[in-house]
Amino acid sequence: MQFGEKLAKLDCSLGHACQFCPHEETCTLDKPHHNRRLIEARLEEIDQIIVVLANKGGVGKSTVAANLAAGLAQRGFRVGMADADIHGPNQSRFFGFAGAHTRTTWSGLKTLNFSADGIAHPLRVGSLAFLLSDDTVPIVWRDAYKHDFIHHLIGSFDWGSLDYLVVDMPPGTGNELITLCDMLEGSNLSSVLVTTPQAIAQMDSLKAARFCRERGLPVVGAVENMSGVICPHCDGAFHMFPDAGLEDALAEFDIPRIAKIPLAPELAAGSDAGAPLVVSAAESTVAQAFDPLIDAVAELGREDFSGSVARALSDVFRQNMEARDLQEALTELPEEERRRLEAEFGAMLEGEAGRLHEAARKG
Repeated sequence: MQFGEKLAKLDCSLGHACQFCPHEETCTLDKPHHNRRLIEARLEEIDQIIVVLANKGGVGKSTVAANLAAGLAQRGFRVGMADADIHGPNQSRFFGFAGAHTRTTWSGLKTLNFSADGIAHPLRVGSLAFLLSDDTVPIVWRDAYKHDFIHHLIGSFDWGSLDYLVVDMPPGTGNELITLCDMLEGSNLSSVLVTTPQAIAQMDSLKAARFCRERGLPVVGAVENMSGVICPHCDGAFHMFPDAGLEDALAEFDIPRIAKIPLAPELAAGSDAGAPLVVSAAESTVAQAFDPLIDAVAELGREDFSGSVARALSDVFRQNMEARDLQEALTELPEEERRRLEAEFGAMLEGEAGRLHEAARKG
């Protein structure tokens, strides 16, 4: 390899993509390598990624995503909220950052961090809205630009170390979702579907369910939003939309309906005010309707943690059993004794993995 080729493989170590760098036009380093490294480095620091999908617009997907992220943060997790809804980046408003802007640093584009009582780790928010002059600017992009922004959202924003990155997806199963799934191949990626009860919304939601099945994207469950109205006077509930048999339709895809969120003015008011309801009114009936969803996603993380521990212990066992000194010592023993020791060592590690799994399951 020539000196020039070696130089091109060097990395500048900046935490943002080349498009944000003032030296992009004159830089001779390997730009595609740098941008790939950014995404790989970010993903190494993120445990679980949850994409919130709704093939149909207007069903409250962004509201569900915001309250899911805030609820996980309330449970002590380190959480990021990635706003991938390019044409309607609303997460800035949901967390009180309407009109705010980010800046570029050596470590990447700065997230804006949401804090509230009961949240141990500030919730990191990244959105295209932070790069616009104001909230009324329309995004008129072809797919190539959307493709680039999805990469910037994951790679250029400085997410830090996270237990969960919740991704608010745009409606549809088009370029943004395909790009994200391709980029996150091999990550701990799962999805949550959001729909409303009526037949037209259900029809579109089932398209998203089919996409997940054909793509091999695990679905934690479906959220039925606007499932009823709670009377502000008597606390009685009644249905606004006809039930088109959503639960039975989802069962054909082995997707459980894990939460039913009522249509409530306080939910919209909390979003407009910049404080998700699970934080601003955690004891309310509407906020508690999100609990089954938050619990299901939190359990997903605990199960993966215990599985990772078990896999790590198995690797340790295998590596130790293959160690030269140990192998030499075992060869001097009778075969029956050697097999007994190997079995005891394996049982000991399996027992430890089981105890860690139970501890993780209990939270």
